Amino acid sequence: MTLRPHPTGTTRSWVVVVAAGVAAGLQVWKVPPAVPFLRHDLSLSLVQAGTLLGIVQLAGMLGGLAVSLLAETVGERRCLSGGLVLLCLGSAAGGFAWSATPLLVSRAVEGAGFILVAVTGPGLIRRTAPPGRLTTAMGFWGAYQGISTFAGLVVGALVLQVVSWRVWWWGMAVLALAPLPWVLARVPRDAAGGVRGAADGLTRIGRTVRASAPWTAGLVFACYTLPWMAVVGFLPTIYRDGGMTGGWPGVLSAVVGAANAVGSIGTAALMRRGLPTRLLIVPAFVVMAVTSVPAFAVDWNGLPAGSAGQFVCVTVFSLTGGAIPATLLRMIGELTPAGGSAPATMGLIQQLFNAGGFLGPTVAAWLATRTGDWHSTWWLTCSCTAAGIALSLRLRSRARVPVREATPASSR
Repeated sequence: MTLRPHPTGTTRSWVVVVAAGVAAGLQVWKVPPAVPFLRHDLSLSLVQAGTLLGIVQLAGMLGGLAVSLLAETVGERRCLSGGLVLLCLGSAAGGFAWSATPLLVSRAVEGAGFILVAVTGPGLIRRTAPPGRLTTAMGFWGAYQGISTFAGLVVGALVLQVVSWRVWWWGMAVLALAPLPWVLARVPRDAAGGVRGAADGLTRIGRTVRASAPWTAGLVFACYTLPWMAVVGFLPTIYRDGGMTGGWPGVLSAVVGAANAVGSIGTAALMRRGLPTRLLIVPAFVVMAVTSVPAFAVDWNGLPAGSAGQFVCVTVFSLTGGAIPATLLRMIGELTPAGGSAPATMGLIQQLFNAGGFLGPTVAAWLATRTGDWHSTWWLTCSCTAAGIALSLRLRSRARVPVREATPASSR
């Protein structure tokens, strides 16, 4: 899919795409506040609950490149619209689940919709963002998970006090479809490539897959999303296990998610000043590691600060982590090889990103089950951040953003 040299559509079309990303992200984050209710009603084990948190990432883990070919062939706008429809259908069906298996299947359908939105969103933003606004737009796209985390956890914590998790699922199905009319009205139409477009797309995807930069960036992304999903996904459960009651576990977890969005948007402002990639990614990983150790290795229940100290550590962990997606998503153009495909670069990165998102909650739940509590979580966070630092040092130093942005160039 060629990235047009000049933005098309209205000047705020990129906001519509970010809104679609938030709607998709809400389908991921509707689960954490519902975990206690799901475990009670459907007799889920802790590991099954972790899989439920991560399985929505499975489609992206397996099909990112396939979606990039679909985007090259039928267009990114059509893919994003279809993704919103699948998210709606999956959430609606999940509300009727009577056991773990059908709920997991419905979550897999949601995962297919999520990957359609996640892979095509950055390309649509590059097509529609005005000159000089691309970094800001990508910063907001990098923040969509944090925004949806905040909204999903806060609203979920409040709504689930008065309605069942099934009503919550059906309400989220309606919300998933809400941005679709806006997308159809404001985002410019695609030109389908047909058979020839598919052949050309395969060629460009092949060039992209053979390049090392997208793989490196994808692995860096996975080293971020694996511990972040593990920590934030189970944070409401961690707080409840620590004795916190009412809506506070969801509200505090939502603040942690919002901090991630603030970090992504703030990083966009730093990138506009031309800071090198390593000066953003490496310190972010270091701070994530440093803050995760006291957050989980220390028994906060026995200290005067109580859970407040843990909350501060986890908030800083999430805030600084927001620099990583904002930086890597802005680098998509630089990471795509000559003659390659920007959607394929995003698809490959998304596959590795989702692999981390799928494994994170499951591994965290397994560690907690084996050790008897959540104190071992820092083993996971520190291992991933160390790997992320080593991999990020291999990213080219040329991947930096000039102070005055040029208009996005074609990826063809």
